[in-house]
Amino acid sequence: MDAAWLAAKGYSTALRSQYVAGDWLHQPARRVYQRRSAPLTWQQVVVSLQTLLGYDLVLGGRSALELQGYAHYLRQRGTTLYLYGSRKPPTWLNTLPLPDVRFIYRNATALFPAAQMPAGPQKLEARKDLDKSDSFVVQPWGQYDWPLVLSTPERAVLELLDELPDHESFHNVDMLMQGLTTLRPAKLHRLLAECKSVKVKRLFFFFADRHSHAWLGRIDRKAVDLGAGKRMLVKGGRLDSQYQITVPKDF
Repeated sequence: MDAAWLAAKGYSTALRSQYVAGDWLHQPARRVYQRRSAPLTWQQVVVSLQTLLGYDLVLGGRSALELQGYAHYLRQRGTTLYLYGSRKPPTWLNTLPLPDVRFIYRNATALFPAAQMPAGPQKLEARKDLDKSDSFVVQPWGQYDWPLVLSTPERAVLELLDELPDHESFHNVDMLMQGLTTLRPAKLHRLLAECKSVKVKRLFFFFADRHSHAWLGRIDRKAVDLGAGKRMLVKGGRLDSQYQITVPKDF
């Protein structure tokens, strides 16, 4: 928890200092407090943001795909965690002593309606109801099965596509899409219909067509607005005539 949360609960600066001096609390970074019971992990941090501190943040994109076993091709050096929400995480997040861990925030409302985000702090048991949604899934973590909220694979792949071409490569995404044989078409259909990004939707169908997955035939393309006009994504690439996007020449 942070100093603002403790202050709101009635713990003064002097009392917090007393707890730190008495070794009841540890300060891993300025304005941040942690119980002494266990080493700091990124999972603790994310669960605390989602539940204790009430941020409407979920792990999404590549992070959610990796945690659900889909994105082993996309692993990079260190751990980059993509947090999606309608409000930025606290500034102290990337000051925590977590070696090789970096948090990146993305505004979820750029891709999907804000109403889809989890509604602030809830009782831990209530988080399990998110499993019924198209967008979010709960993954138990730790000794007490704390609820770590992630994007579903169907939502996470759309979030990943939004990283193209500046922060993700066509080749990595192509290898990932090849292995996505178990996506659920009903969830995909609803998410594609709600997605605000023409670029993301065109890229999704471009990659899905390349791999001819069985679920693709169960998505009503006519219900998905692909916009109009050309989108230049890659300088010096070639224009895909069906989706009107420029892609690398070897695609």
